[in-house]
Amino acid sequence: MKDILKKLRKYEIRIRKAINSQMQGDFHSIFKGSGLEFDDVRQYAYGDDIRTIDWNVSAKGHGTFVKTFKEEKEQSVFFMLDVSASQEIGAKGQQKIDVSKEICALLATSALKENSQVGLICFSDQKEKYVKPGKGMKHSFQIVNEIFKLKPKSKRTNISAAVKFALGMFKKKSVIIMISDFIDENYEHDLKGLARYHDLVVIHLSDIRETSFPKLGIIPMIDKESGKTFWKNTNSKSFRQKLDNSFGNKQVDLEGFCRRNGADYLNINTAEDYVPKLIKLFKIRNKVRKSG
Repeated sequence: MKDILKKLRKYEIRIRKAINSQMQGDFHSIFKGSGLEFDDVRQYAYGDDIRTIDWNVSAKGHGTFVKTFKEEKEQSVFFMLDVSASQEIGAKGQQKIDVSKEICALLATSALKENSQVGLICFSDQKEKYVKPGKGMKHSFQIVNEIFKLKPKSKRTNISAAVKFALGMFKKKSVIIMISDFIDENYEHDLKGLARYHDLVVIHLSDIRETSFPKLGIIPMIDKESGKTFWKNTNSKSFRQKLDNSFGNKQVDLEGFCRRNGADYLNINTAEDYVPKLIKLFKIRNKVRKSG
């Protein structure tokens, strides 16, 4: 655990240094609230926007009152981490699940340092672990510990079930960061609902083995989720086309889905350094926040 925490700290320092230097110190965390929340009411004054009039209070006959608002500073952040067996692809120590856990732990720790309420859902085709939202370094250690010690009960994936659970749990608008390889079907409708009610960030993990599989002739292949072995002709046109449909086109489709539904999208390959991409994500979100 000490090695893991040391590694996460190194990544966090690197991200913060890069953002601070590139933005001349004007660093606004992606974990800060971007909207306004109701604060109080006061009597109407000349020049006030009539759209802010509180008609319910004004109807009591004591004058005309307008709503006042304050900027949301504290933000609830929930991480949804896919721990299904399809994530167990990649080089030793650098599988999709390894990179996913690192990113989740890193961002969760960063969010907690920004004084955000942070919660965690680890899912397969069932809820594998739920950590209630909390604050502080003790909570940070709990989340990191739960992420790396977890041994999933199921190997399968059901993104829709995970999203439905999240929608039932998260009543207040929150930042939802979902980390998965998105190897599943028929989840788009539920994911659209999550993007509609929350500030959704999709981090899509992939591995080069899924799109650039070598031509090895007829070989046995294991389905990680079902555990079944299939013999496949890796030279055949149908096999190569199936790879493209299952993995190669997934990034384009998912990115387009996120763009249409107002969610942020980030693709990370297990072979690359993910820190620069996370920095870019921070900068884009901050730019949108400031312009909005």
